[in-house]
Amino acid sequence: MTLLLPPPAVATTEAPSVDDVVTHTLLNCALRELSGPEGQADVVGDRLVARLPRAERVLRARLRRHSRVGAHRFIGPVEVPDGAGWRPIDWRTLADLLCEELRLRTGRDNDELLGQVESSAQTMAALLAARPAAADAPPADLLSIWLASEQALVHGHRYHPSGKARSGHAQEWLPHAPEVAARFRLRRLAVSAEVLRQETATGGEALLARIAGEVDGRAVLPVHPGQWERLRTDPAVVAALADGRLVDLGASGPHVVPTSSVRTVWHPAGGFCKLSLDVRITNCVRRNAAYELTGAVALTELLDPVAADLAARHPGTALLREPAYRSVDLDGRRDLLESFGVIAREGVTDRLLPGTTPLLAAAVADEHARGPWAVRALLARLGGGADAAVAWWDAWVAAVLPPVLSAYFAWGVVFEPHLQNVLVAVDVDGLPVHALLRDLEGTKLIDSRWCAELAELPAEVATQVAYDAGRGWDRVVYCLVVNHLSEVLSAVADVHPELEDVLWGRLRAAVLRFRATSGDAPQLRALLSGVPLPAKANLLLRWERQADRAAGYVPVPNPLGDRPAAAAPDRAAAGQ
Repeated sequence: MTLLLPPPAVATTEAPSVDDVVTHTLLNCALRELSGPEGQADVVGDRLVARLPRAERVLRARLRRHSRVGAHRFIGPVEVPDGAGWRPIDWRTLADLLCEELRLRTGRDNDELLGQVESSAQTMAALLAARPAAADAPPADLLSIWLASEQALVHGHRYHPSGKARSGHAQEWLPHAPEVAARFRLRRLAVSAEVLRQETATGGEALLARIAGEVDGRAVLPVHPGQWERLRTDPAVVAALADGRLVDLGASGPHVVPTSSVRTVWHPAGGFCKLSLDVRITNCVRRNAAYELTGAVALTELLDPVAADLAARHPGTALLREPAYRSVDLDGRRDLLESFGVIAREGVTDRLLPGTTPLLAAAVADEHARGPWAVRALLARLGGGADAAVAWWDAWVAAVLPPVLSAYFAWGVVFEPHLQNVLVAVDVDGLPVHALLRDLEGTKLIDSRWCAELAELPAEVATQVAYDAGRGWDRVVYCLVVNHLSEVLSAVADVHPELEDVLWGRLRAAVLRFRATSGDAPQLRALLSGVPLPAKANLLLRWERQADRAAGYVPVPNPLGDRPAAAAPDRAAAGQ
């Protein structure tokens, strides 16, 4: 793998305050899920004005940049009317106003949301205070730039009201937080054969041997140090340690690196451990459910021919397989099977084309990114001009869009290519070359295409991975277009505001090219006709206290429907 050289010096904006970030994030959520869909938002001059109609409240904020899809960039405080003028408010006041609107809209209350937003703000402040100054500096060795991009997400999801929330006290989780460039050893347990539970697909045993191993003929189970503190006093665990079914090997082995998901760690032997962590992060307690353990291995086997086909159609595309899990069965306790469960994921370096370096897409798209992985730095490597920015965008789209659409239309597979699930490999100049897809937890199979295979899976696994075609398409469009490509496009437009329309036009052209070579699917026709895009409703989901799998969608504007005046027949433009 080739390390990117340090980027040329480029101008950066001043780091925002925690209050500004949380306030702007709440405003993003209000605009996307409340005011926008109900026609209660307008751009007036250089400000966004949003109304909360049931509460009869008005909000406004100054625009740093206007966005075609409502993904505006804000600067300074949110304001509310105050007599004949306006006064600034902090995130707490804004959160109270949103809760008032949500109570009136839904007819129910929620005594958790404010605490979750506060947790997110406190987490962000703790991370910024503890983050080493060198974390955004150009890395010095081969793997550091990718791992630094994995650990760069300090500010959280722009459309999640509590994107950095974590349960527990900061002193408990901060030593293991990716955002502070953590490195640590896993707790390792030697497990007797009678209580060992594991499944493997092709390559799984070899992968487990590298990243978990064995001691004195016993399989070793790696456990997150924070998780061990929660589990070590459980009576069943205490009994297993006393009678030798488990042997505590202590914190040992090489130092691992936590990645953007917090609980998935990179192991220097070449692979990842996706660990259970009974901590609520954003929406969910991050524990590997029993069906996810079994499902990861089952999906790996089913998707092997899909991955091979995608690599042939779109050279360099790779799916990071999850060919094994390992856990323990103590007294038949499902909760402990899940809390100790670890999924083994393949590594990155042997899936890269020569001369490329992977970068986490979420770090590249981050509005506040400052490291050499940021769009601004990557474009500067190409000279910083508008033509270079368009070429860079074309290359990014070509790496990500065709394989995800091919998986859906050719195979009936719904990947979840949101920004934290995609690595994009770039060449020495920072130009995108190919994509690596990861995390099978969100991968779904269209039931009408995989009926026979789903019938062979355990019922609990099949229920979780089966989607109908419409639901699957909404997930693809949200993850690929709204969550991923729209945010990367926004990062490019931050550098070149004059290019936003051009960039959407280039994305439209890429969809047209895919349609020309892969079939004139009605879903693509609708996408290109400007049917509103589905955006995940994180604020409403939190208000309803639902798990991620229950998330609904709200409509956002779709610039892909723009048609140049002289290009009436799209089929001609696409070569059909």
